[in-house]
Amino acid sequence: MKSSKNNVYSVSRLNGEVRQLLEGELGKVWLEAEISNFVSPNSGHWYMTLKDSRSQIRCAMFKGRNQSVAFRPVNGQQVLVKGAISVYEPRGDYQLLLESMLPAGDGLLAQQYEALKLKLAAEGLFATETKRPIPQNIQRIGVITSATGAAIRDVVHVLSRRDPSIEVVVYPTQVQGATASKLIIDAITTANKRLEVDVLLLTRGGGSLEDLWCFNDEDLAHAIYNSALPVVSAVGHEIDTTISDYVADVRAPTPSAGAELLSDDKGNKSQKLTATFARLRQAYRHYILHQSTQLAELSHQLQRQDPKRQLQQLEQRFDEMQLKLESALQHKLARAQMRQQQLKSRLQQQSPVHKLTLEQNKMTYLSNRLNEAMKSRVDNASKQLNYSAHKLETVSPLATLSRGYSITKDSDGKVVEQANQVSSGDLLVTQLHHGEIESLVK
Repeated sequence: MKSSKNNVYSVSRLNGEVRQLLEGELGKVWLEAEISNFVSPNSGHWYMTLKDSRSQIRCAMFKGRNQSVAFRPVNGQQVLVKGAISVYEPRGDYQLLLESMLPAGDGLLAQQYEALKLKLAAEGLFATETKRPIPQNIQRIGVITSATGAAIRDVVHVLSRRDPSIEVVVYPTQVQGATASKLIIDAITTANKRLEVDVLLLTRGGGSLEDLWCFNDEDLAHAIYNSALPVVSAVGHEIDTTISDYVADVRAPTPSAGAELLSDDKGNKSQKLTATFARLRQAYRHYILHQSTQLAELSHQLQRQDPKRQLQQLEQRFDEMQLKLESALQHKLARAQMRQQQLKSRLQQQSPVHKLTLEQNKMTYLSNRLNEAMKSRVDNASKQLNYSAHKLETVSPLATLSRGYSITKDSDGKVVEQANQVSSGDLLVTQLHHGEIESLVK
């Protein structure tokens, strides 16, 4: 079978097309994981591995992005990151190019809020053309809120001041906590079954993002969107914005403003102007949201074809080579230091000073042994001399004389041993221990 030459890929071409495919299909993703193998070269870029208990992925965060991170990442830290899937073409590594990073937990609700808002906008729940108009000459308002909260008191106070003829039907529910979203949905369902009011006012006072989180529920958004009764959302304060505000037919900045929006008084023109302004503001929000979505898509397409991406690939490759070079230099330096130490040790062993020290130690040792041997020989000779002197002394005539004996000699000096050796008139010399005695034989 013959194959076209154009179908034969080079490695570079294959990696390049895989990168474009991944970037085009997946785009940006959110990821929560643990940091490991974090390095930061002199270029200022960050490289790391994000992992969970079973898998891991290489990541890069370039200097222009990581400058907005409010903390210094460390190995073992749990983080929430946003990034684009890509391929590092020189190695063919699948990787994630990070755009933002938060400690795990921080910003998670905000990220979930933005994700749900984009999803519902794409489904058309925020579209201006689907918004129902607020009825004229409202006679009865259904208020979905806490029966004991400040919001219901504000609503009743405003309505009694502006138009006491309007009746209020309260559908009491929780407006905070894990089960609040389901209870609010039940209240909307009940109101739509009874059809006893002209409009619904979904309201509560201000609070933190966590306090208002039940109004960011996807099922609640669909319940508001599918309601047969028009819904006015007046949740929190002016600065608070929830998913319920976007999907409702009209958004009021506060509970009191919601009550004013639904009631007439002498300032009816002002009220209509407020309602028109609210609709205009809501339309403006939808327009901004739509434009933001298009801008994100165009930005993503631009990133896929941006030469800066190629530059980032080259910078990443440079950093990788720099790290390898530093590692190789450190390894070579360590080997050179070890070799130098070995040569130094060998030089010290061959050094004349070392040999002279050994010879001096040897001479000292031999000198000590010679002294010990000479001392031993002298001691032995002294002992032998003393022994010989003692033996000599035991057989010496002087020793006999010292015990009281004497030796008698004739005039010739011969020892007289028997009496018949001398005659009358012979001169004898008797030797004592001390001195001599001369005598004449009679």
